[in-house]
Amino acid sequence: MAQTKISIIPTSNETILKFEADRFLTNHNSFEFNNIDEAKHSPLAQQLFYLPFVKKVYIATNFIAIERYSIVEWADVQDEVASQIEEYLSNDGIIVTDEAIKPKAAVTIYAESTPNPGVLKFVCNKVLVPSIFEFTSIEDAKPSPLATALFQFPFVKNVFMEKNFISITKFDIIEWEDITIQLREFLKSYVEDGKTILNDNAPKQLNKTEEAVEQKFEALDDISKNIVNILEEYIKPAVESDGGNIEFKSYDANTKKVEVLLQGACSGCPSSTFTLKNGIESMLKEMLNDNSITVNAING
Repeated sequence: MAQTKISIIPTSNETILKFEADRFLTNHNSFEFNNIDEAKHSPLAQQLFYLPFVKKVYIATNFIAIERYSIVEWADVQDEVASQIEEYLSNDGIIVTDEAIKPKAAVTIYAESTPNPGVLKFVCNKVLVPSIFEFTSIEDAKPSPLATALFQFPFVKNVFMEKNFISITKFDIIEWEDITIQLREFLKSYVEDGKTILNDNAPKQLNKTEEAVEQKFEALDDISKNIVNILEEYIKPAVESDGGNIEFKSYDANTKKVEVLLQGACSGCPSSTFTLKNGIESMLKEMLNDNSITVNAING
């Protein structure tokens, strides 16, 4: 019996609250139940419908979202609901039965070039992972059966996953035209067959839960928080579209030095490193009104 931790996450809709688990709950399927009859294949959802204020139950990859009726406020009942879900999951309660699993959905994967000639981005028509994960070796990839399988190919050097795409870095021994179709078909079959992409405990093991990310942000000083927000709003969208990511590492108030980590397609590409470093540096100097700021970009 493994203890499951539930975090309470507000949503933009005040009647809906997310209860996020520190492990995966479904095999990348999602379910919506409008009443207890519809929930016949989900013992967990059925149990939640016995609460008189529960209107709808959504079960997704790593969270349960509940929509309430207006007879109560979430502040009055959310802790009790979280405890009930924690206890149910920690006692290995059934979330959904095999009958509830949706038929195999058509999966499309297409390859997309990146500014880094050594990296190709494979985009899927469904969400693959809840957040960013990067693996640099088969030993490092233990939390991800998919990444472990990809490292079985002798030409795979690095695997970067984010939401609906996987960026693969190859060794120079082979050209993309020789392996792109092979990798695309492998990924398509893997996802279609419903195989495990990340182990249930991967977000917790790698400190990638929403709660962990929020705690890490709140522990930063004010300038560091501003830097993170600038990176998130102005830099990350562009590098994500190119199959990469940039992650804030540190800020030294004495030297005014900012350190960032380049991942995926951004990592190991001299032109990307130079362009990003100078672009970030210029933006931070302007937006923080401090010409003393310097940026050190580290390849992941």
